Amino acid sequence: MPEMITSHANPQIKAIRKLSDRKERNSTGEYLAEGLRIVIEAIQLNQPIQKIIYSPDLLRSSIGWETIAGFEVKHPEKTLRVSEEVFKSITQKDNPQGAAAVISQRWVKLDEIKLTSRNLWVALHQVADPGNLGAVLRSMDGVDADGLILLDQCTDPYDPSSIRASMGAVLTRKLVKASSTEFITWVRQNRFTVVGTSDKAKLDFHTYTYPDPMVLLMGSERQGLDEKLQLICSKMVSIPMRGKNDSLNLAVATGIILYEIDRQKNTPGFER
Repeated sequence: MPEMITSHANPQIKAIRKLSDRKERNSTGEYLAEGLRIVIEAIQLNQPIQKIIYSPDLLRSSIGWETIAGFEVKHPEKTLRVSEEVFKSITQKDNPQGAAAVISQRWVKLDEIKLTSRNLWVALHQVADPGNLGAVLRSMDGVDADGLILLDQCTDPYDPSSIRASMGAVLTRKLVKASSTEFITWVRQNRFTVVGTSDKAKLDFHTYTYPDPMVLLMGSERQGLDEKLQLICSKMVSIPMRGKNDSLNLAVATGIILYEIDRQKNTPGFER
C-alpha cells in the first residue's frame, strides 16, 4: 500500500490541480475525472489511466473500495493514497466521494471516420458551454451515437463541467476536432449525408425520415448554424416552438432530435 500523501505541496498533487486549466490539459494531453462512478467506469473500460487518487477517509463505497483496491494491486505505481484535506484540494465537488482519476485524452482524426450502416455522428459548431457539451454527450450515449465532431473554437469536452454533465459518456463516445473547412471537405469527398438544424427551417424535425448513416449538425448557442455549413446539409430541420421563445437550449434540442432519429432507427418496419 502506498504511503499516504498529506502535503498540499506534493509535486504530484500540484500537477493534478493544474489540470483544472485548459492550457494544462492541452499541454499534457490529460484530464481529471472526479467521482466514484466515472472512476469505476474508467477502470472497467480499460481507459488510459495515469493515476488513481483516493482518500480512505472519504471513500465509503464497498464497490469503490473493491474496484480501486484491484487497480492498486495491479498498478501500485499509478495509485495515490491521500488525506481528506489533500483530496479536497484537488476536487471541485462540494461533497467529494474520495475518488478521482487522471486519464489520457483520446481523440480520433476526422479522416479516420468511415460512415457505415447504422452509424450516427453529431457535429457541433462553436459550442461554448461545457455543460451543454457534456449533456450532448450524455444524450449521444443514450442513443448509442458513435461520436462527436467539434468544429472550430469549441469548449473542451474534458472540462470538469463537461465531464460531470456527460455522466461518464466522455469515456464511451469518440471525439474529433476539426475546422469547418476540413469538415466541409470531408463531407464532400465522402458524400456523407448531413442534416442541419435552424429555427428558420420550414421542415418539422418530426416529419423528416432520417437517413442511415448520417451526421447531425448543430450550431452554436448564440449564432445558430453558420451559412457555409448549412450549404453542405442535405436537409435543414427545425423544432416547432409554441411559446414566446424562438429556440431551445442546445443540449435539449440535440437530445430531442437524437431520440427522434433513434425512434426511427429502432421502429420495426419503419421505412427509411
